[in-house]
Amino acid sequence: MKTGALDREKLEGGTKMKPPLGINYLCLFLVRVSMVLSTVLLLSRSPHLPHPTKTQSIADLNVPSASALSVPAVDPCTGRYIYVYDLPEKFNEDIVRDCRNLSLWADMCPFTTNAGLGPNINNTEEDGDVVLQDTGWFLTDQWMLDVIFHNCMKQYGCLTSNYSLANAIFVPYYPGLDVTRYLWDPEIARRDKLGMDLIEWLRQRPEWAARGGRDHFLVSGRSTWNLQRDLDQSYDWGSKFLVIPEVQNMTVLAVERRPWGDNEFSIPYPTYFHPSDKSQVAVWQEKVRSSERPWLFSFAGGRRPDQPEMVRNHLIDQCVQSSRCKLHECQTGGLGCNSTSNLMKLFMQSKFCLQPPGDTRARRSIFDSMLAGCVPVFFHNESAYEQYHWHLPRDFESFSVYIWEDEVKAGQVRPEDVLLQYSDEKVREMREAVIKMIPTLIYKDPRYTSENFMDAFDVAVNGVLKRFRNYSLIRNN
Repeated sequence: MKTGALDREKLEGGTKMKPPLGINYLCLFLVRVSMVLSTVLLLSRSPHLPHPTKTQSIADLNVPSASALSVPAVDPCTGRYIYVYDLPEKFNEDIVRDCRNLSLWADMCPFTTNAGLGPNINNTEEDGDVVLQDTGWFLTDQWMLDVIFHNCMKQYGCLTSNYSLANAIFVPYYPGLDVTRYLWDPEIARRDKLGMDLIEWLRQRPEWAARGGRDHFLVSGRSTWNLQRDLDQSYDWGSKFLVIPEVQNMTVLAVERRPWGDNEFSIPYPTYFHPSDKSQVAVWQEKVRSSERPWLFSFAGGRRPDQPEMVRNHLIDQCVQSSRCKLHECQTGGLGCNSTSNLMKLFMQSKFCLQPPGDTRARRSIFDSMLAGCVPVFFHNESAYEQYHWHLPRDFESFSVYIWEDEVKAGQVRPEDVLLQYSDEKVREMREAVIKMIPTLIYKDPRYTSENFMDAFDVAVNGVLKRFRNYSLIRNN
């Protein structure tokens, strides 16, 4: 059939023609207008919704607002409220003011500045290499955690002034700094006085009476070994603060705990790095991730000539004899291990960092070396594994190496031989695990309000709150 014939057939009725598209849209529009007008007319006659007059706005009508219809907001602080005692200053601020008596050998006053972080450290160059960042680095003393933690708590986002609403109660007493003033004082009454005064003060408080201190916690910047004197003899070490029955009801956070201290929990030593923002952390992580590490292992520390049985003496000897080890031996009276840039450069150039016990089983160097992305090597379970349960993963082999100290002292094992067994790929995996842990091993600058990353303080607070929640569940069952 020709095309022309087909066209004529359509025009003459052989095929029905559809109306133009514009007509369809016009009809649809008229229908919708009619529906809208009907709805308006119905509403104007409704007895439930009064028609607004010229002087009324829609807000004047008795119509539920959007906020009234919305779901109530969830309180982000539910289960996280902390009440902080307003203690007399003799329990904290006066101790800081007495900074010249915090050490027999050095003026500690500079280390109390900047909210306990100590003096700022300027960007340092070592052998043409810029070691530290421009900001966030301080000459932080290892015993200043009492002050640092208290100042971090002042920035905590879920503080309450109503103790009955609190999930935990913080006691801002500085037991670590307090006992530091009198550790070598033969008069034991002076070592104990302020701690005893604190307990007497707490006994008079309704906050204490509510649960007998079982929802209270405090922080010590020194090992709890310094606070557990059993005998009232001048030759016995430390104070007896932790022996007081009321203190045993409280939860004690410290840089190192005793293995049998059921109410004691270890939290990291403060390092030199206290960023105010997560971007500073990210920059540092990338720096240590890309650092060249020519040394298989290293050690920073001093000998103990009067304690020849200590494993660190054996490690220093082995390090001196090895071409794969870098030793930074600390000497009394010199810069030694107090040079932040030297220490951090050593750790950043090392694949593994030896962390034997020192005066106690744990040591600050653990966290300084991990901050540099160096894989720690431990020689005793109580150096880290039995200490920092809240801050270190339980999969110890993923981020560290363990060598039993007795085998080293007996000459049965050489750390160098053990470390050489790790492949380059395995070392990179372990280092990356350490680098990812950095944010939760450091304390933010407490002078800034920053909630954009979780630090060691946040992890510790979470640990306390979880402990108290579990206690409440047990008590209520």
